[in-house]
Amino acid sequence: MRFFINLLKINQNMLGIISFIGFTLLVAIIAYLATKGTNENTSDGYFLGGRSLTATVIAGSLLLTNLSTEQIVGLNGSAYADGILVMAWETLAAIAMVITAIYLLPRYLKGGISTIPTYLERRFDTTTKAMTSGLFLSGYAIVLLPIVLYSGSLGISGMFNLPELLGVTEWQSIWICVISIGVIGSIYAIFGGLKAVAVSDTINAIGLLIGGLLIPVFGLMSISDDGSFFGGISKLTSEYPEKLNAIGGAESSIPFATIFTGMMLVQLFYWGTNQQIIQRALGAKNLAEGQKGLTLAAVIKILGPIIVVLPGIIAYHKWGGEVLTNNDVAYPRLVAEVLPTYLVGFFAAVMFGAILSSFNSALNSCVTLFGVDIYKQYINKEAEDKKVVTVGKRFGIFLAIFSMFVAPFLYYASDGLFGYLQTVNGAYSVPILTVIVVGVLTKRVPAIAAKTGIIFAFTFYVTYIVLSKGLEMDLPHFLHFQFAAFVLTIILMLVIGKIKPRETDYVQEYTNQVDVTPWKHVKTFGVVICAIVIATYLIFS
Repeated sequence: MRFFINLLKINQNMLGIISFIGFTLLVAIIAYLATKGTNENTSDGYFLGGRSLTATVIAGSLLLTNLSTEQIVGLNGSAYADGILVMAWETLAAIAMVITAIYLLPRYLKGGISTIPTYLERRFDTTTKAMTSGLFLSGYAIVLLPIVLYSGSLGISGMFNLPELLGVTEWQSIWICVISIGVIGSIYAIFGGLKAVAVSDTINAIGLLIGGLLIPVFGLMSISDDGSFFGGISKLTSEYPEKLNAIGGAESSIPFATIFTGMMLVQLFYWGTNQQIIQRALGAKNLAEGQKGLTLAAVIKILGPIIVVLPGIIAYHKWGGEVLTNNDVAYPRLVAEVLPTYLVGFFAAVMFGAILSSFNSALNSCVTLFGVDIYKQYINKEAEDKKVVTVGKRFGIFLAIFSMFVAPFLYYASDGLFGYLQTVNGAYSVPILTVIVVGVLTKRVPAIAAKTGIIFAFTFYVTYIVLSKGLEMDLPHFLHFQFAAFVLTIILMLVIGKIKPRETDYVQEYTNQVDVTPWKHVKTFGVVICAIVIATYLIFS
């Protein structure tokens, strides 16, 4: 009897594996059909999808690039520990998207840029461009890509119980998943270009939204005394009320004060200046479509806590506040316990798509940064577009292999992946955001101020990481330190600009690559979105 039970389990796992392989192939076919008319041998065609992306595609790609396993698993793990206050990572993103749509995107598209460092080159100089490109590439290669691969592998391995299915250790299972995800993701990113990535993201986003919403539904039913959805809601609101308080105390992972300091900086960098994210909007067919895409994504982002926060709180109720060895296991464990067997394959498929999305999006951005900002600028200035694309692809292959080698070793440092990611990201996010803000808001601050500011902000924040994490000193919250670095760097740049200003005002030129007529409703929708975010905090305070 036991033999047949085990055989049934194996068959169910195999069915799940077959289903998500089939789904992945379907997405690949659709992406191929959608992109076969795009000229991938030109920089605009490969790096920006031929500047043809519409609002729906932009929104879908933005959301799925952001929503991956380090987000779903990590943030739900944080919610298990701290409750709904971690929704700040999601809801406040909507405000940052509005700011980006209204103030930053028009400047980007007016200049016809492919990368954020290119904007800084035109505002300051080529050295500033090189420094920011280096920061982006280092951050993506050393931090983001390995974490995406590892967290995704951890989720897939646990969902299918691959160690038992394949007769391997958990460590070996992680290696198998890392290589599989890395190879498939690389094919999308390196050989398909941005449009292939964006189209596949859009399809996967639909599946992820459906699958992600199923988890809290079944989760609420599982904690209910009568097995009903509304019974679960009643229990959620009556037991452990502290878990539904969005105002974090001083000892929480997100003290309320940080919302007004470093939290908004993190959000503005991520949605407004992060190459991996903003590249989707840079590929818009016109400004109006780009603004619509960002606004649509902002609306959906407000609902994000239902997928990436609520399950963690449900898990806390389900297990009575059980102390877990690692909070990051809360979400995979909940999925395994509440999701019907016949839905596991589907959910694994869309999760796999989400993993691929974050990996291939970051990899595609690295390829773009290296090809356009490094190779074309410093190695071969006379290179034709086809050559730039080819070299970029080769660099992407190298980076993918490097990330696949590094990722499994995070197995030995897996405590609090999301928090770790956000902390370390400050080393490159703060310097880049600061120089962009100063570059946008001033006209006379010179290039030397930008370069000095980048070095100062990087050094200041890295020192904090060394002292707080390396030497374990008791220092203020990392978001406060990011804000301090931001403010001090701005002051430094303004002082330099006062002492040694540019000889003439900086005036941005319109390249006429896309229509920059703004969407007439962007400000109205922006105000409504911001009001909803504020109302959400009032409800859960």
